[in-house]
Amino acid sequence: MEPRLRPRRKRHPIRNIIIILLLALLAGGTAYGMHKYESLKNTVKSSYKASGVKKLRNVDAQLSAKKPISILLMGTDTGALGRTFAGRTDSMMVVTINPKTDKTTITSIPRDTAVNIPGYEDYGVSKINAAYAYGKSKTAITTVQQMLNIPIDFYAIINMGGMEKIINEVGGVTLTSTLSFSYGGYTFKKGVKTHMNGKKALAYSRMRDDDPKGDYGRQTRQRKVIMALLKKSGSVSTLLNEKFISSLTKQTQTDLTFNDLTALATNYLSATKHIKTTHLQGTSETINSQSMEVASKTELQRVTNYIRNGLSLEYKKTGTIANMDAATTTTTSTDTTGSNGDASGSNGGPGSGY
Repeated sequence: MEPRLRPRRKRHPIRNIIIILLLALLAGGTAYGMHKYESLKNTVKSSYKASGVKKLRNVDAQLSAKKPISILLMGTDTGALGRTFAGRTDSMMVVTINPKTDKTTITSIPRDTAVNIPGYEDYGVSKINAAYAYGKSKTAITTVQQMLNIPIDFYAIINMGGMEKIINEVGGVTLTSTLSFSYGGYTFKKGVKTHMNGKKALAYSRMRDDDPKGDYGRQTRQRKVIMALLKKSGSVSTLLNEKFISSLTKQTQTDLTFNDLTALATNYLSATKHIKTTHLQGTSETINSQSMEVASKTELQRVTNYIRNGLSLEYKKTGTIANMDAATTTTTSTDTTGSNGDASGSNGGPGSGY
């Protein structure tokens, strides 16, 4: 058995640049014109990397029929620029884009969520952020699919760096702080609307230790930064130049092809105008001397319902790999405050299973 990965002390904020890049392509990809088509195609192609996972659904058929799709977004937690896509994932989000209902959902999965990682069961209970470190995108996708009993159609993983540049490119973002705190040389006051440049927005999104809700509170702020960026679609055309996109694709890996992005730009753009978010809520437990977040069966089912509903899939029971008896390995237990999410899920929606 290989040794368990040691927890890292240094913690980093989310850097989901890929969702901004994706929306940039959705909002204005066709504006390039044919004379730049091949150049852009080659630029995007450089970030392509197959996951090695057998798709649970025919994704080509999903796109051609304009059916809802899901994307697992991940951010790595090692190094800064010029990373090698190694290490654990600092962030994980499941995004659903549904052109039938014109809605997009974003579901955060805490990196400390306790799971038995498929293919690495001998390691015992692990944090979900170790899935990528153990087996790259293939294992991360498999873990999320089995934990929540949902199909992941595509994935995208981003290295840190670039978010500051994107925020500055669109002229900054305006946010109302959810609490008062100081971090990274900046001070934020609860309820005060503030226009932030890239550095200030990153400081706002990365603070964790002084948030009463810990990482859950930080996730909320991270999602608000992303949503503020997505709402600036009127400025997104400024991002559509080959040099800028090239700088981002060098920090990105995805199994979305250029043709996939073209299909999304053609048929899915309206769904990105209406975004709802939630997160998987757990309870803090000490398992094998590590602090982990253990989600109840009820909470796992709620999130499964929420994501499947976003995909217009029929109701199914949640997965099993996170359904463990924590008491057998727990030394201490502390309830984690916070709601079950920013938006409640339903008991599934009409549609076919996968």
